[in-house]
Amino acid sequence: MRNLAMAVLLLSSTATVSFARSPEELTSLTVERRAVEAVIWGMPAVNYDLMLQEAVDAGSGVNQIVYWSRLPTWKNQTLTPNPDSVYLMAFFNTKAGPVVLEIPPANGGSITGNIDDVWQQALEDAGPSGADKGRGGKYLILPPGYAEKVPDGYIPLRSDTYGGYALLRSTPASGSGEDVAKAVEYGKRAKLYPLSQADNPPATKYVDVIDTVFDSTIPYDFRFFEALNRIVQEEPWLERDRAMIDQLKSIGIEKGKPFAPDEKTKAILEDAAKEAHAWLQFKYETAFDPYNEGHQWGVPAKPEVVEGQANAYAKPDIYPTDDRGLTYTYGFIGIKRLGAGQFYLMTIKDKDGQHLDGGQTYRLTVPANAPVGQYWSATVYDSTTHAFIRDEERFSRSSQSPDLQTNADGSVDIFFGPKASAGKESNWIPTSAGGGFEVLFRFYAPEKPLFDKTWVLPDIERIAAQ
Repeated sequence: MRNLAMAVLLLSSTATVSFARSPEELTSLTVERRAVEAVIWGMPAVNYDLMLQEAVDAGSGVNQIVYWSRLPTWKNQTLTPNPDSVYLMAFFNTKAGPVVLEIPPANGGSITGNIDDVWQQALEDAGPSGADKGRGGKYLILPPGYAEKVPDGYIPLRSDTYGGYALLRSTPASGSGEDVAKAVEYGKRAKLYPLSQADNPPATKYVDVIDTVFDSTIPYDFRFFEALNRIVQEEPWLERDRAMIDQLKSIGIEKGKPFAPDEKTKAILEDAAKEAHAWLQFKYETAFDPYNEGHQWGVPAKPEVVEGQANAYAKPDIYPTDDRGLTYTYGFIGIKRLGAGQFYLMTIKDKDGQHLDGGQTYRLTVPANAPVGQYWSATVYDSTTHAFIRDEERFSRSSQSPDLQTNADGSVDIFFGPKASAGKESNWIPTSAGGGFEVLFRFYAPEKPLFDKTWVLPDIERIAAQ
């Protein structure tokens, strides 16, 4: 007993000496560390919530559809949106029961759609590359734990969350005003309604946000935690994430309780959001593994994230929350079958490995015979916000741009810079001097030469202003 008492005394003495910080300091450090991890872990759900809140502010809400009645302007401040497609966002909530999303058959139009839960895991793809294979279909989104018999005639989607959304891209035949208007009309043939009213569905409410500043860029401040708290209060805990329950409780986010941190804790959370942002920016610098050896273009998500979006992170020994968090700082939506309906390559650097500078002039030569069944496009985004550059009038050029100039060999030169080169205005995408930019290259209905890498997208080259 005497030896045990001496050992306890010695351990106590050692512990007292080894802690150079006060209990208050240790508590503050713990809150900050856990808040940083909460930002990284919670990014896809907060990303979703920010879009939902913008929809609500615009006069829409759950079980309704917001849409853009023309091709998007800079006022669409979502993360890396597609300016060459008509966008529709169908936000749903199944707390009152299953919800039906009807996708029209691909006659007179085509939808490339993805249906996701709150964590932006793909429940299913829709349209010609989805489960309905272009025939159209009724997707039945089921709430967590739903045990009733699914009626015939539906494509059942079992979700672990009540909320979620579908991103529906209605593809115009070209970029002309007439074809865009047809794509809008076709997209609005989609329907969203409760299963309980399926015998006589109410008209789907559509809210046009074309003239609304729809800003869901990530706020790296206290607002991030307010959004995360909304998710915790509204949604069930997923089994894989239960280790975060106490982590979030220690920063003031606890299911069933108000989120009301004192001013000191608020300040710590603000600092943590900035620290998380800095770390994510560091990760962003090396995010894109070369798709073709020796080139700068890369798929804008790590393989483990692409797979996890599609299979609900089913592999027991892989849960890439760091890379997932990074991905949802500059993009949104989960895709079940990446490469079926669309494929993406992204770069933040030129051929020489230098960051793309909005004050310089660059050229991208798109080789002939691009491997797409629909269209390709190159789009510029602000590398700080990952949204359209504010107040610009154009963000992309695509194979559907009506005035696009093509070279004699079938290739196309796309120019980036603060001013258009003489005679190249139709192939020019403006950038903003004083800031960096990133480029996302889209392949819609991608074809085999892209995947067997017999067709290669060259790097962007810096050139002298002309």
